[in-house]
Amino acid sequence: MHHELPTLAQIQAATHTVYAAFGPTPQYRWATLSQRLGTDCWVKHENHTPVGAFKVRGGLTYFEHLRSLGPLPSEVISATRGNHGQSIAYAAARHGVACTIVVPEGNSTEKNAAMRALGAQLLEHGHDFQAAREHAQSLAVTRGAHMVPSYHPALVQGVATAWFEFLQAVPALDVVYVPIGLGSGACAALAAKRALGHRVKVVGVVSAHATTYADSLAAGCVVEAPVSTVLADGMAVRRADPQALAILQRGLERIVQVTDAQVAQAMRDLYTDTHNLAEGAGAASFAAAWADRAQLRGLVVGTTLCGGNVDSTTFGQVLNGQDAAWA
Repeated sequence: MHHELPTLAQIQAATHTVYAAFGPTPQYRWATLSQRLGTDCWVKHENHTPVGAFKVRGGLTYFEHLRSLGPLPSEVISATRGNHGQSIAYAAARHGVACTIVVPEGNSTEKNAAMRALGAQLLEHGHDFQAAREHAQSLAVTRGAHMVPSYHPALVQGVATAWFEFLQAVPALDVVYVPIGLGSGACAALAAKRALGHRVKVVGVVSAHATTYADSLAAGCVVEAPVSTVLADGMAVRRADPQALAILQRGLERIVQVTDAQVAQAMRDLYTDTHNLAEGAGAASFAAAWADRAQLRGLVVGTTLCGGNVDSTTFGQVLNGQDAAWA
């Protein structure tokens, strides 16, 4: 069934695909971060992949999936706010496939530069991700290229390798906080939990300025919601994916919403305590744990620094406490 999650065997197969490109990423219990939270706090460092974010795992397994279907397409097209696009560009280059990525206007300049450096042709179109995605879909039809979706079971299979690593390395985890963009990360966490028979609770995190998943889970069906987040571009999704929604509906413990101001504070806290750079979506996990700190005493908490691709000018504003820019 399409809604089903990857099995233990599929996740293990995906580790071979991923580790052919790079090794497992570290997870650390940071003492000062734990002290700040008031309980053991672990960080899974997905900012330490070759594209600085977790998505690359999914790009690699997606191309394995394409290979299993027959000859690879001559060109792939996708839409992104940045990390998914880097992931597809990285995997396409490894397979010698041409890659075109559509980003919305005003997208992160450093994410754009990274995609170009990976060999992608970059097109700017539309005022948000949804508009960029629709343009990419019509381009794919015109050009006869393969459109890579932002949510697909083969992407989830690859991303699940990160959570598989985390749960095996820290079996004592009681609760993990997972940011939700289009849902591959959160679905992957549920897949790894199920595959390992782990009792960890999975809490979803959305931007308070991009609530489609929170609204859709509450309503039991896809509810579109406007996007106004400035900082958490990785979570700036206007319309929930129905496949992802069905999985999250069954497996998530609950949802926490975080504002851009809370995300900015978490970016500062992570930098101060771990000296790792978190982009907005990459800090959302700790922001949610911090908001929940009163109910976390005595628990082993897992957070994910799922990406570190934030423009230096933006990060400068965050470090300098210029939160009026997103308040």
